[in-house]
Amino acid sequence: MPDHPLILLTGTSAAGKTTVGRLLADALPTSAFVEGDAVRTMIRNGRADMAPEPSPEALRQLGLRYRQTALLADSFHEAGFATVVEDVIIGRHLVEFVRSLRARPLHVIVLVPDEETVRRREAERSKIAYDDVWTPAALNAVVHRDTPRIGLWLDSSTQTAEQTVEQVLNRLPESLIEHL
Repeated sequence: MPDHPLILLTGTSAAGKTTVGRLLADALPTSAFVEGDAVRTMIRNGRADMAPEPSPEALRQLGLRYRQTALLADSFHEAGFATVVEDVIIGRHLVEFVRSLRARPLHVIVLVPDEETVRRREAERSKIAYDDVWTPAALNAVVHRDTPRIGLWLDSSTQTAEQTVEQVLNRLPESLIEHL
């Protein structure tokens, strides 16, 4: 493994990105973890969250969130930290985000558990990602229909978070992004 990679974990909400990301960062020497929700919630008032038909303001704020996340990830990486970034970065946004990162080596992992697993994980956690507008099926459709097949796509439906981390580490070369 390179001495300090930048690893992007993405997928739907409740795919396990945060749990896997924290465990993955903990498994790497000299590491940092950049959590997408932490960046999203930095906007305390006036936040416009994404929707299937997003407003111009929601798109502007999503772009701002992704720019800030990329800058933070690159900053940690430039300081010599193995950096794990997690966020819901799907559809055309994935390639745009990857292109915005300067850090190399860069790895992309897309977690794609099945919809039933996502529903179960959502029910078992304290935060709520899905509602009448964004359902697991709707977000999963965006992943499978609109997201470019770059990096390593992992169906983690039958895995614990620890098993997913082990698989990510074992298959890291498959997730390398050399250029887009």
